[in-house]
Amino acid sequence: MRKSVFVLILVSVAAAGWAQKKKKNEKQEPAKIEASSSSTDQSKPDVTVPKDTLPKIDRLNQHYVYKYTLAMKWNDLDEAKDALYDLIIENQGNDSIIYELALYYFQYQKYPSAVLVTQELLKRNPKNTAALEIAAVGYENLGVPDRSLQYYESLYLIQNNPSVLYKMAFLQYRLKRYKESSTSADILLADHTVDTLKVNFESNGKSKEYPMKVALLNLKGLVAQDQGDKASAKKFYDQVLALAPDFAPAKESIAQLK
Repeated sequence: MRKSVFVLILVSVAAAGWAQKKKKNEKQEPAKIEASSSSTDQSKPDVTVPKDTLPKIDRLNQHYVYKYTLAMKWNDLDEAKDALYDLIIENQGNDSIIYELALYYFQYQKYPSAVLVTQELLKRNPKNTAALEIAAVGYENLGVPDRSLQYYESLYLIQNNPSVLYKMAFLQYRLKRYKESSTSADILLADHTVDTLKVNFESNGKSKEYPMKVALLNLKGLVAQDQGDKASAKKFYDQVLALAPDFAPAKESIAQLK
């Protein structure tokens, strides 16, 4: 397992313990002030102020963290998952560990569990962008485009990211929401930052990187073609081939128009 993930779990567990300890100390503070003010001794009270540092992790949490790192090191994924569950039970207010579980499921393509875990994170914080992205991609891989689109839309409202709108445009097309798909493509084509972005696209049976603009113009062609506007569709496909002569999907679509 990556060292950064181990450190994240270690720090997040310690931070949770520190927050609980700080909260406890804050609750006790008024009692100390009251006792001092009622005392007849006017000398400065001898109070030891605790340092604002993270405490050491308790032995049980330390055990689970070590179990997790060893399991990942030795590729025992079930034991690693169990260790994460143990850490979540011991640190129920810690979103970072829950996110690690969602990421674990996502990385190993266990998409049903990944999207279910993100629901807990989004219940706690609906604007958790990392959880929204896992849910969006997870539902897309599960073949549930309408749910995937919902999460991409929420993510776009927060981030205003062209890559997210690009995903939305193709999902809208897949759901036959042609007007929305075309509008999303137009917004991106009017954005000059898109000229610097690349996307992977299947061409001649191989995955190849193309400018995002090529994929968007092809999408506009597909929308026009599905709506029976062959003239507009060909116009868009011609623009695609002017930018990328080897873009096979556009060539195939033109052949279908004849």
